[in-house]
Amino acid sequence: MRIKQFCAAMTAAALSLLCMTACAGGSGGAAPAASTSGGGEPAASGTDSIKVGLLHSLTGPMAISEKAVRDAEVLAIDEINASGGVLGKQISFVEEDGASEPSTFATKAEKLIDGEGVATIFGCWTSSSRKAVKPIVEEYGSLLWYPVQYEGMESSHNIVYTGAAPNQQICPAIDYLIEQGYKKFFLLGSDYVFPRTANMIINAQVKNAGLEVVGEEYADMDQTDFAAIISKIEAAKPDVIVNTLNGTGNVSFFKQMSEKNYTSEDYMTMSFSIAEEECATIGADILKGHMVSWNYYQTTETTKNTAFVAAYKAAYGDSRVTSDPAEAAYDAVYLWKAACEKAGSYDVADVITAIESDSISFDAPEGEVKLYGSNHHLVKPVRIGQVHEDGLIYEVYSTAPVDPDPYLTTYDWAVAAGIQPLE
Repeated sequence: MRIKQFCAAMTAAALSLLCMTACAGGSGGAAPAASTSGGGEPAASGTDSIKVGLLHSLTGPMAISEKAVRDAEVLAIDEINASGGVLGKQISFVEEDGASEPSTFATKAEKLIDGEGVATIFGCWTSSSRKAVKPIVEEYGSLLWYPVQYEGMESSHNIVYTGAAPNQQICPAIDYLIEQGYKKFFLLGSDYVFPRTANMIINAQVKNAGLEVVGEEYADMDQTDFAAIISKIEAAKPDVIVNTLNGTGNVSFFKQMSEKNYTSEDYMTMSFSIAEEECATIGADILKGHMVSWNYYQTTETTKNTAFVAAYKAAYGDSRVTSDPAEAAYDAVYLWKAACEKAGSYDVADVITAIESDSISFDAPEGEVKLYGSNHHLVKPVRIGQVHEDGLIYEVYSTAPVDPDPYLTTYDWAVAAGIQPLE
C-alpha cells in the first residue's frame, strides 16, 4: 500500500510541476482544494476565493428556527461578494446539516475544519449544539461565530457570541416583568442547557426581588403533547409564564393553549426563543399580546434595518420575515470581514488578535454593535417586544447599548447565588 501511495504521490508531483511550467503567469485551470495547517491556517478555496462553513439544522425540530439564520448568512456573503469580497477574495461556502443533534454538529464541525479547510464557521442555535462544537474548534484552533442569545456562563477564545448574553436579554426581561407588577412566575423550557441555566438565573433574580416561582417544568426537544404541563400551569395560577421552549415545542405548546381558548389575557408569556419566524409558523391570532425579549425586531427603526429587510425579502420572498437570530448571523459575517481586514489576513490566530483589539464594530440593522475583545461578546441594546395582529413584534421598551456580562459578575444576587454553567 505504501509503495502504491508513493508512486501516486510522485506522479501527482510530476504533473503539478509540468502544469506550473506550462501555465506560469496564467490564471486558468482547476482551483485547488481548501486545506488547513493544524486547523489554524486556512487556505483559499481557489485563487480568487476564501472558503467558510455554514453549520445549521436544516432538518429536525430546530430547522423551523435555523433556516432563517442560514439564509441571513448567505445574504451577507452575497452582499460582501458583490462589493468586492474580503481582502480581494470572494467568499465561497460549504454547508452542513447539524440535523438538530449535538453529536452531529460536532461531527460536521470537524468535517468542515479538517476535511474542507474552512477559514471559519458560522453556525449552531441550541447551547447543546454550541457546547458540542466548542471542543472541536478549540482543539483545531478554529473559530465559530454563534448567532443566538444564550444562558451565558461561557467565554471561549475560539467562539464569537453575536447573540445576547443573559444581562442583555434574560435579566432585563425579568426586571421589566417585575416593574409591570408580575409577582408569580411559572418557568417552562425545553430540557437542555439553555433553559435550565436560564431558569437558575431567573430563580435567583425572582427570589432576590422577594417574589415567587410557582412552577418549573421541562419538555423534551421533540415533545408534542403539553396537556400535563398545561394542567400544572392551570393549578399553579401564575401571573406570567417565562418561556424558554425551543423549536417545534413552541408550536405545540401555544397551539394547545389556544385550543383551550387561553390568550395573553389569561396567561401572559415572556418568551426568549420566539421571534418573527416562529410567529409566522404559530400564528399571530395565537401569539397576539404575548411578550418577547431580544435585541432586534423586523420593525426596529434604523436606516440599516430598512435596507436589510428589503434585501432579505428580495432574496427570499416577500412573505419571509427577519428576526433577531437572523440579524445576529448577518452581523457575524460582516464582523468576520472587518476582523480579517483589520488583521490583513484570514488566519484564525490573526483574526482573533484583531477581535481582541476592541476595535471591531459594525453598523448593524439593530444599531452599531461592537466586539468586546475580552470575552468575545457584543455590546448590544435590549428590546422588549409584543406580538401584534400582523404577526410582527413591536418594541415596548428598550435600553442604550449594554456591555456584555456573560457570567453576571456585576449582579450581586447572581454572585451570591453561585450560578454555575451546566454541561
